[in-house]
Amino acid sequence: MKCPFCAAVDDRVVDSRESREGEVIRRRRECSSCGRRFTSYETIEEIPYMVVKNDGRRERFDRNKLRTGLAKACEKRPVPPVELDRIVDEVESVLHDSEEREIATSRVGAIVMERLRELDKVAYVRFASVYRKFEDVDEFLHELKNLIGRGEKVPS
Repeated sequence: MKCPFCAAVDDRVVDSRESREGEVIRRRRECSSCGRRFTSYETIEEIPYMVVKNDGRRERFDRNKLRTGLAKACEKRPVPPVELDRIVDEVESVLHDSEEREIATSRVGAIVMERLRELDKVAYVRFASVYRKFEDVDEFLHELKNLIGRGEKVPS
């Protein structure tokens, strides 16, 4: 570790402590050249999870972006915010459990739509209309017929 005072690279660790619930280690160091003390912090470098878009682009998984999309789909619906957080947590859990560091947006969308179908049919159709990029009313009606064909009641 380079001393911030004299730029020497020889130091010794005087004290180490965990902070932020074990996510960071705080080390108190003493420079062997100038004798001054300084603090360094050690954290685990996390490899980001990536989502692969339909056009092949990759971007970091953003739980806030997913949460915002869910909130829009559930706007003015009787869906508790804790349920939306649960869906986001589940998607994130699938990412963490996977050996791959990437997940296709189609897989994320499928997980979300499956959970929304169980939770709120209207929110499901709203999310599906954006996710599947319905081009016209016929596609929208087709999705509604699929819901009704399963014997699921669609609220009015």
